[in-house]
Order: sequence, then structure tokens, then C-alpha cells
Amino acid sequence: MSDKEKQGDFKENLAVRSEEARTVRKIVAIIIISLLLIIIIGGVSGYLFIKSALEPVNPESDKNIEVEIPIGSSTSTIASILEDKGIIKDSRVFRFYIKFKNEADFQAGDYTFSPAMSIDEIIKSLKKGKVMADPLYTVTIPEGKTIEEMAVIYSEKLPFTKKEFMEKVNNIDYIEGLMNKYPSVLKKDILDPEIRTPLEGYLFAATYDFYEKDPKVEVVIENMLKKTESILSKYLDEITASDYTVHETLTFASLVEKEASTKEQRKEIASVFVNRLKEGMKLQTDPTVLYALGKHKDRVLFEDLKVESPYNTYHISGLPVGPIGNFSESSLKAVINPIESEYLYFLHDGEGNIYYSKTLDEHKQYRKKYID
Repeated sequence: MSDKEKQGDFKENLAVRSEEARTVRKIVAIIIISLLLIIIIGGVSGYLFIKSALEPVNPESDKNIEVEIPIGSSTSTIASILEDKGIIKDSRVFRFYIKFKNEADFQAGDYTFSPAMSIDEIIKSLKKGKVMADPLYTVTIPEGKTIEEMAVIYSEKLPFTKKEFMEKVNNIDYIEGLMNKYPSVLKKDILDPEIRTPLEGYLFAATYDFYEKDPKVEVVIENMLKKTESILSKYLDEITASDYTVHETLTFASLVEKEASTKEQRKEIASVFVNRLKEGMKLQTDPTVLYALGKHKDRVLFEDLKVESPYNTYHISGLPVGPIGNFSESSLKAVINPIESEYLYFLHDGEGNIYYSKTLDEHKQYRKKYID
């Protein structure tokens, strides 16, 4: 083959390859454009679908639809009920929306909805609903009770025993799980081996309703912890700024709770304890002796004061190793924001009155008059 023929073949091959390259580029461009169109169309369609799903089913409707949300319904169940009843367009979009908006705490109950309602109006109604059924159990835990006393109260009202309750509140694996769940409330202090019961002082005194036929001990404990968390959360900044930890604050509040019966008494007694701590004096409060002894007595005797225990404030300086019972919010406030006084002593007369003294001599005079 001559050079001229070879040159002709080369040009022909080059032309063919160029045409093939142009064809490939066209195909690639068509594919890319198609994909972009699919993405754009899909995005627009998805947006329009979600936008439509979040709009009222029928803005012009004046129809009222009765809807029942059973106790214990999950958000998925609620969404399905609302879609089945024609209150919302799409249960999946409803679930995604409430998750995005961080909405929760929907209430069981009987509702009257309309297809004209917006998603936000429906959510607002669900959060303000009324519980359908009366509670199966209602248990009131008085202020100042120990965990053992609570266990007795619950065992008399609910279908589990005192032993089962006490075993659970002393189960370290369970306690550590709760510490991870309620980190703002439960600190490592409660695992001190000298503490009798880790959750002592952390289960808030209140009235609790139970709707299950067979409520578990764990449910009872967590209901109380949630209440403690809700109360304590209001004061965490003040506690952090104080000289006390959360554990010390609750311990302090439990002492005040045991010694007082009114808000005013709690304020005064808290001031006495604060003054004694500042002076380096032992707190010497009788309820800590009784807790150390592990039994109730009408009167603390002199020999009782000698019991060696990290709870006995006649034996140790400062606060006990942990709370000696639960606390009221007024006791907590009295400890966090104590009033100022010069009192270092106080005395109960056995009839509900408390007498405060600045000096030991004055205290002895009150004792001689009202006790001896």
C-alpha cells in the first residue's frame, strides 16, 4: 500500500473515531440531562406531595369526626387512626413532621376533629387531650418518707411486694442504667458503698396515677424519678453556682424536711444548719440518728447518739453520706436560697412549735422549760 493510500485510511479512521466520540458524548449528555430532569422532577414532585399532605384534607369542610385515641397509642398508631378517619392525608408524612418538629406527649382520649383542620391544629389538640379512663391505681407518697416506707405504701396499693421494690432499688446494674437515663439527677455519689440505698432521697413525694392493671416496679421508680427531674431542673443552675453538689443539696433538703413541717420552719431550720456548718459545728440532728439506727423511736436517747454511722450527724462532721428520706420543693428552696439568721440551735417542744437560739445557754433554757 502506498503512502497516499495509508494516509487516506488514517483520515477515514480518524473521522470514524471522531463520529463515535461525538455519539458517545451525545449519549452521555442525554443520560446526564435525563438524570437531572428525573432528580428535579422527583424533588419537585416530592415537595408538592409533602406540601399537599401537610395541608388540610378539605379546607371547606364543616364536618365533625369523632376519633378515639386509646391509652398507650404510639405516634405510628395515632397517625394511622387519623389517616383512616380522613383527618390527615398521609400517616407517613404526619410521623415525619412531628418527628421533625420534636412534638410528643400526645394524650389518649376522645376527640372531635374536622378535615378542615391544619396539621398544627391537630397536634395542638392531641397535646391538650383528656385521658379517657380513670386510673386503676392512685398512690400518694407523703413528703419525708424513706424508700423503705415508700415500699410499704406501694406494696399495699399495687400488685407487688415490699421485697420486690427494695430489691429493684438496690440493684446496682439497674441503678447504673438509670444513671445513664437521668444524668442531670443521678450522679456517681449514689454509688458510695456506705450509702444504704442508692435512690434514697431521689424519689419525689407526690400523688401518682397508674393506668396499667399490673404496673411494674420499674414504672413506679421511673415515674418518681421523672418527677424529681422536673422539679430539680428548675434549680440546677443555682445548685451549680452554690457550694454544694446535687447529691449534697438533696441530702441537705432531706434533713430540713425531717425537722420541719411548714415552709417557714424549713427556712429557719435551713438557716440554722447553714450557720452550724459555717462555724464548723456538727449538725446534731436527731432524724439522722434514727436513720442510722434503721428504726423509728418516739424519743432519741443519749446512748443512741453514739451509733457509729456515716449518717449520724452527732458522730460525723458536715452532711451525712446521703439523704435520709425524700424532700419537698419548699425544703429544696430553703436549702438553695437560705435566709439569713444568727441562730445556731433549735428545739421542738413536742406540740409542733420550734424555738430557735443564738447561744447554747439560751438553748438549754428552752430545753429545761419545754423538754425536761
